[in-house]
Amino acid sequence: MFVEGLGINASSVKSVEQIPFLPIEMFKKFRILTENNTYQTIFRSSTTTGSVPSSHYIADLDWYEKSLTAGFRLFYGEPEEFCILGLLPSYLERQDSSLVYMVNHLMKLSAHPLNGFFLNEYEELVRRLKILHRENQKTLLVGVTFALLDLADSYTLELPSTILLETGGMKGRRREMIREEVHRILTDRLHPLRIDSEYGMTELLSQAYKIGSLPFATVPWMRVLARNINDPLGSFTYNNTGLLHVIDLANVYSCSFIATQDVGRVQPDGKFDVLGRYDHAEARGCNLMVNF
Repeated sequence: MFVEGLGINASSVKSVEQIPFLPIEMFKKFRILTENNTYQTIFRSSTTTGSVPSSHYIADLDWYEKSLTAGFRLFYGEPEEFCILGLLPSYLERQDSSLVYMVNHLMKLSAHPLNGFFLNEYEELVRRLKILHRENQKTLLVGVTFALLDLADSYTLELPSTILLETGGMKGRRREMIREEVHRILTDRLHPLRIDSEYGMTELLSQAYKIGSLPFATVPWMRVLARNINDPLGSFTYNNTGLLHVIDLANVYSCSFIATQDVGRVQPDGKFDVLGRYDHAEARGCNLMVNF
């Protein structure tokens, strides 16, 4: 319907520039699912009060699990090597969060006895982190940005065996901050091995990761491009600020070509930085620090 509305014949598309990328807000208004397919579950986005969430109808959860597991292994190795902790307030309260599903799946693969989710039980989280530090256990703490900052406000820790994986932004709980400021505070207070970031969203089944100070990198079946903000149907641009467009081949049952409302800068090698949201686009998704 979307392609037909644009008057595009799919067989005439011969290059990436000619692909009609679906505006991400369509996930709020329509069921995006390939014809004749049923769905096993629905992932919904977090929202601000009164706004409509995006809904991603998932036809094959096993396919999603294979994608996220393969992506994790590319960037981090085997989940079994880690203890995985999830500090995910504003996500755990919901039953339809793709982020919670992802972390829970990785915990199952890890099977470490100290794995666990935390809403606001900071004392118990710190107790486990200290045990893991004493045991020199590789640990991945996946946390919403504002919750990691709340942890850093209350505790000073030494976590040389722990990677912080921050995602999700501030969710209106704290003032917006640039990523460098967030990472400086977390480093000064928690002293982790490293601070990484995850770029993902309800509408995507794949994730991109920012390892330490490096730019975001994608899995091989995902590609991020940027278009001039003032020319949404124009050519893609490199090393310039633009609206991010994502190709995610894991979205085989929904839509693999999505035009986001995120502003970023893409390098010729495909690595990218996320700079914020375009204008007054709704603050949502994972890992957005500054609104334009």
